[in-house]
Amino acid sequence: MKTYLFTIASVCAVMVSSLKAVAADSSGTSSLTWSGFVDAYYSRNFNDPISRVNQYRNFDLNENQISLSLVDLKVQEEARPVGFTLELGFGPTSDYVNIASTVGAPSPSLANVMQAYATVVLPVGSGLTVDVGKFVTHMGYEVIPSQDNWNYSRSYLFAYAIPFYHTGIRLTYPVASNLTAALHILDGWNSVIDNNKSLSLGATLNYSPTSTTDIVFNGIWGHENLTPIEDGARNVYDFIITQQLSDAFSLALNADYGQAGTTAGLQMWKGIAVYGRYELSSVSALALRAEVYYDPTDYTTGVTLPKATLKEYTLTYEYHPWSPLLIRIEARDDFANGKVFDSASGSPTKSSQPTLTIGLVTIF
Repeated sequence: MKTYLFTIASVCAVMVSSLKAVAADSSGTSSLTWSGFVDAYYSRNFNDPISRVNQYRNFDLNENQISLSLVDLKVQEEARPVGFTLELGFGPTSDYVNIASTVGAPSPSLANVMQAYATVVLPVGSGLTVDVGKFVTHMGYEVIPSQDNWNYSRSYLFAYAIPFYHTGIRLTYPVASNLTAALHILDGWNSVIDNNKSLSLGATLNYSPTSTTDIVFNGIWGHENLTPIEDGARNVYDFIITQQLSDAFSLALNADYGQAGTTAGLQMWKGIAVYGRYELSSVSALALRAEVYYDPTDYTTGVTLPKATLKEYTLTYEYHPWSPLLIRIEARDDFANGKVFDSASGSPTKSSQPTLTIGLVTIF
């Protein structure tokens, strides 16, 4: 497996170098940019689950073992007025994202393609940006690359409330200097081939009333249920606000509400997460996340409890000794309103799940 990933990464690096050389103009500057990272972690679950799995997580699943999470390589050409983005991913996180299909199996030919889309900036007003292809979702505060979040592990909102990616068209327009709007015309949730005759619509409004405040509203609407025989609407509303209180201290809030019409009746899920981050120095920081997620009919999580409720508290210490290296040490405790977490006995006998994780990301 390690040899396979190293070979893939080497081939990609050679490919990118060749593309940069071809794209270089007479001045010697390249129109392509490339970047990437390697993400690995060690997680210790103090419940000692015999399954060696952290329950109800998504990317930091493996317990008591050194694990590779994701090898990522991104190549981009700025749209002037035409460009593209190609992002490849290898490892368990890429597998997890690309098997999270709404229904059925994902396309094997796109299993390692995290994003692949063409971009055109049309001369409409201030410039209408059109992206066509496969791209990550517009929903949620957290993202797939761990270094772009404040914590190493992901929230329940990221894992269960929203999609990971879409295939379709994204239209983005700067309405004003502090307001950007986007319309998304999508094949559905986590799919490259639509499983029904209905497209989904998404929307984003990003408003910055001040230089230190961002308010974002996201929505997605469509007939995209978990099984192809169900034709009910599946809609999610996503709200994000971030506030920079000082040069060192920042706060954020993310709230989601979703519902789906199914053969078993109307399903609903909702949750809220609050975040704080404080920079201790130019190379270190502390981040705290507190979250509650409500999934009363186990539609999104599979937690088979009456009025299932999950909570988690996560404290993360970040150390960035050199620009290519990011180290995070994270203490997290998950709670449920019943015994759903595995233990050494091999059955769910715990209502909480304390873990300690060390994440290491090398960025290039």
